[in-house]
Amino acid sequence: MRSAGADVPDEMAGADGIDETSGPAGADRVPEPAAGGACHQEARDAAGPPDGDAGPQPRVTTIELFFDLVFAFTLTQLTALLADEASLTALAQVLLIFTLIWWMYAGYAWLTNARPPVRSAERLLLLVGMAGLLIVGLAIPAGFSSNGVPLGLGYLVVVLVHATLYFRVNRNILRIAPFSIASALLIIAAGIVSRPAGSHRPAVYALWILAVVIQLGSPLIVHPRGLFGLRPAHIVERHTALVIVALGESGAAVGIGAAQLADRVGGMSTGLVAVTLLGLALSAALWWALFGGNEDEQAERALTGADSGRRTAVILNAYFYAHTPLLLGVIAVAAAIDCSIPAATPPSAEPTAAAIALAAGTVALLAGDIAFRRLLRIGRGRLRMVAAAAAAATVGAGLSAGLPAQMALLAAILIAMIAAERRFKPSADGDLPGASAAGVAAG
Repeated sequence: MRSAGADVPDEMAGADGIDETSGPAGADRVPEPAAGGACHQEARDAAGPPDGDAGPQPRVTTIELFFDLVFAFTLTQLTALLADEASLTALAQVLLIFTLIWWMYAGYAWLTNARPPVRSAERLLLLVGMAGLLIVGLAIPAGFSSNGVPLGLGYLVVVLVHATLYFRVNRNILRIAPFSIASALLIIAAGIVSRPAGSHRPAVYALWILAVVIQLGSPLIVHPRGLFGLRPAHIVERHTALVIVALGESGAAVGIGAAQLADRVGGMSTGLVAVTLLGLALSAALWWALFGGNEDEQAERALTGADSGRRTAVILNAYFYAHTPLLLGVIAVAAAIDCSIPAATPPSAEPTAAAIALAAGTVALLAGDIAFRRLLRIGRGRLRMVAAAAAAATVGAGLSAGLPAQMALLAAILIAMIAAERRFKPSADGDLPGASAAGVAAG
């Protein structure tokens, strides 16, 4: 992912980069049938509809939202990990764990896009997958030491359930599933290696890195060709809901932390109330920046108007790769806000790491959003690039004036950015829904 001020490379749009015929966690395509015949018809049936627009557009089901809540719990655990140990080691752990679980989340989103889980057997299996994800979340705080094996076993359950359900939709999952299973086994091995010492060892990180490389590199090794379609309405709704849930869960975690601190110090103080409200204001500004202009509706129109042959690659790049820094930004900002809660009651801790996380998280979120908008051509990102640069410069304010002042400054920067975008929005550019759809289709 490049910086907020850099152009998004053509590779992210599917040219000479990520294979358009493959996607996260097995969202692959069935080989192109050369002629008719029963075996080719069976392959077409296994792949689902050839075009993402074929048939009625499915909407997100309630059990998928239930799944998203469990996934959001893992994000709050990563937030807690980063807040409790603001170090490069904790950052490395967050990045490695997030990469694996985000990959599999994308795989489940693509799976339910192909066939909604409306049958009892599918719902029960999905609940089993959620149980595995819950185990992963519970194991995260000590995932690189004493809880390494439970984390790996939980991830293995997530992988196996996904492969089982996906086999009912697209049998070529059997070509991808071995990579995911190998990654889960490597995580289990890392847990076994760390258990005797009960502490972090270089071999543990080596196994984790290898697991991530194998998982993310699977589309580069297996290049399935053929038919696969994604339905825009479901993809947009599912990922929009996830980001909103992630923001909400982070805000809830901050509220819980503030309540616990109030109990310890004997009541609410003016400083504690102020910091909590500033955290809410910053989260609200982030939400407004992401969704205040009906970006979800614009994204759906843009994807619907895109050429069906390129839509899969656009969705992969916009909703997986561009959303990666966006969600990592949510985690970092939430961790920094969590660290600001104790600062409201003296004696306060050194704010250096939290100030950096607060600024870097905002920059990462804006960078991911800029890439997302450029990929779908739903708006210019120049003002957001300026806002990202201004956000990066707030570290000094956090170090000199404190985290509450930095949060207030970041919220003000985002509000100014939103107001400026509304004031100077061009009458004829990529912000218009018609131009957006035409731009993606032509691209």
